[in-house]
Amino acid sequence: MAEAKLSNPAAIGLAGFAMTTFILQLHNLGWVGLTPVLWIGIFYGGLAQLVAGFLELKSGNNFGFSAFTSYGAFWIALALYIIFGTNAELDKAYPVLKLTSQGLGYFLLAWAIYTGIMFIAAMKHNGVLAFLFLTLFIGFIGLVVKELAGNEFIGTLAAWDLMLCAFTAWYLMAHVILADVGINLPVGKAWL
Repeated sequence: MAEAKLSNPAAIGLAGFAMTTFILQLHNLGWVGLTPVLWIGIFYGGLAQLVAGFLELKSGNNFGFSAFTSYGAFWIALALYIIFGTNAELDKAYPVLKLTSQGLGYFLLAWAIYTGIMFIAAMKHNGVLAFLFLTLFIGFIGLVVKELAGNEFIGTLAAWDLMLCAFTAWYLMAHVILADVGINLPVGKAWL
């Protein structure tokens, strides 16, 4: 009997990452409020990516496992950080929960470091994945500068860079989905 073909968890992981990143940048550019960011961050960017990551673990893909579970946890943590850190009643009772630019800046700095490491690994995969992680790394650095130095202009540039990152993730998702029907989108050679 033939072994059943398993689905590629990168399809849902990339989709969750792309859509959540896109919605957050719409917020960062002042086009939507926080509500859609929080809900999509918890469920699609968060839980769906965690599921994709655990499925990558099963397939033996360390890169996909690390990326999807880590960024899934990132989205859940960010959403909860915003929910609990911007609640005035909670701020009074539990001031340690208060969202600050400094706290958010260092939170994002830790993610920039992780993303820099993942960028190096992505360069061994293919050009589109390397470009995705390059734009994500630049975006995190821009958001760190925005939060720690109060530079709104850099924050706006980071939002546009991360829009490009989101569309790159959607392209990779399309590459995975369309490959199943015989349409092969180019992803380019590895950079390293």
